[in-house]
Amino acid sequence: MPPPFTLSVSPRLRSTPFHDRVLAAGVQAFTVYNHMLLPTVYESLEADYRHLTERVQLWDVAGERQVEIRGRDALALVEWMTPRDVGRCAVGQCKYAPLADENGGIVNDPLILRLAEDHFWVSVADSDVLLWAKGLAAGRGFDVTVSEPDVSPLALQGPLAGDVAEAAFGAWTRALRFFRFRETEIDGIPVVVARSGWSKQGGFEIYLRDGSLGGALWDRIRDAGARYGIRPGSPNLIERIESRLISYGTDVTLEHDPFEAGLDAFCDLDKPAEYLARDALAARRGRAPARRLERVVIGGERIEPNMAFLPLHAAGRAAGYVTSAAYSPRLERNVALAMVATKREPGALRVTLPDGSEREVAVADENWRVSGGARIGV
Repeated sequence: MPPPFTLSVSPRLRSTPFHDRVLAAGVQAFTVYNHMLLPTVYESLEADYRHLTERVQLWDVAGERQVEIRGRDALALVEWMTPRDVGRCAVGQCKYAPLADENGGIVNDPLILRLAEDHFWVSVADSDVLLWAKGLAAGRGFDVTVSEPDVSPLALQGPLAGDVAEAAFGAWTRALRFFRFRETEIDGIPVVVARSGWSKQGGFEIYLRDGSLGGALWDRIRDAGARYGIRPGSPNLIERIESRLISYGTDVTLEHDPFEAGLDAFCDLDKPAEYLARDALAARRGRAPARRLERVVIGGERIEPNMAFLPLHAAGRAAGYVTSAAYSPRLERNVALAMVATKREPGALRVTLPDGSEREVAVADENWRVSGGARIGV
């Protein structure tokens, strides 16, 4: 449920090229993302979830800003920012890559798109990567230009996204591989179409390259999707928790490293290029982290999404905190992501809810199965 207050707006809280269409579609709630408005609810959290998992939605995710890096040292700067080996990223390819500082802390977890050998977009989550990248470029003397281009993404997500993409852009979208993109035009509107998105329902992200044409692009895709039951939507809290999709600033922050966040699979610690976090991450290599982001199930009646971290404890000792929680109508239980201590007191894990009550908690596997705790979530 949206919180019982309104959001004051001003010119420094930027709207998006699709804002008028979003308002006309009946948006119910926004959050702030990279200093922009990001829709979060249209009909209701659960109704939006059901439609997303059954049909197809059009999302205004223009708050997913691009940090453009161009020039002779563009690859060197991007490599310096991340432990992921970006040198192996082909032109026309995307890579999910955690950015890490000199202490190994996660600065952001963007998608990196390579448009040319010396031209990248870092498609960022909610943190000021533009300023960080500018500082790194100046401090290291890289021969690059770092800027925020006039690029605003829409997302097309859901099981029928492929049908709508074909209707809007052409049959070639069927052959577009995951994490690949193509620069193209639709009715004279310049876009980049990528097979990617912040859900696991399948879909595309369409990067508009001229903000003045936002309404025209929205209408074109909406009309192409009418026969498939397209509706406006947004990144859905329930779906992303079920899919273990991290929300930077909520589930992980600068205080966490890739091992704690479970992002070590996206790190190439021995990559040939130099990177800022090499020494810090090398020192932690092979060690079990003291805490790790886990899927957890919270027992009892359904709970509302949390507005603050919910403390975890075992045998009366602190054992971490729940970062994101919601009731899953598909799983019929409360699901959550939590930063859980890997060494904790024996005994049941419990969470304290905002009203002071406690619930039993169990760590779940990737299919949300709980070992030895069948009654959890019932």
